[in-house]
Amino acid sequence: MEVCYERCCGIDVHKKVIVCCLRIGNKRETRSFGTSTEDIRGMAGWLLENQCEKTAMESTGSYWKPVYNVLEVLGIEAIVVNAAHMRNVPGRKTDVKDAEWIADLLQHGLLKASYIPDRAQRELREVARYRKSLVEERAREINRLEKTLQGANIKLSSVVSDITGQTGRNLLGALTGDGLNDKNIDELLCGSLKEKRTELLKVCDGYLTVLQKKMVRAILI
Repeated sequence: MEVCYERCCGIDVHKKVIVCCLRIGNKRETRSFGTSTEDIRGMAGWLLENQCEKTAMESTGSYWKPVYNVLEVLGIEAIVVNAAHMRNVPGRKTDVKDAEWIADLLQHGLLKASYIPDRAQRELREVARYRKSLVEERAREINRLEKTLQGANIKLSSVVSDITGQTGRNLLGALTGDGLNDKNIDELLCGSLKEKRTELLKVCDGYLTVLQKKMVRAILI
């Protein structure tokens, strides 16, 4: 079988250990490293000393990411491979054999690399995903707030489009505090909602228990 890389390394990454199989021609050397940054740098130094042309690792969870990042910074070419593409192979029962199998496939050009964007794009993706998570979490909290208010028969959302806006927060602050009444409502309303004071007094006439008040305050923080 044709050899595509004379010097290459198969890497089996786990939470606490990294097993590397370095192939140089027909010879192979297997070493295990820890997963701290210092350990990964030590692994990379070993690969550089042996003039490793290319490395490959499975895309297992997120454990491969710090290894890939260090190799990328140090200029060692690395590819990440879908684990399912190599799973249906008999005889792979240990981490060492996994690393040896990856190295063997890599040396003969039998691995298909997954697409890994450059660092700038990866960081942009991370920020975008985090923002998406925050937006989704905020939506869940608003739904939880609405459910609590409905349970107390407070129909604020039927008049105020955004119950977490300034007026909504002012009214909820009064409802969970000293109370909302005809005397203090005017100072709590903003903009066009001032014209709906009578309607707002009506829809806010419900009953919040001590627990419900605590929940509303917690959600609005």
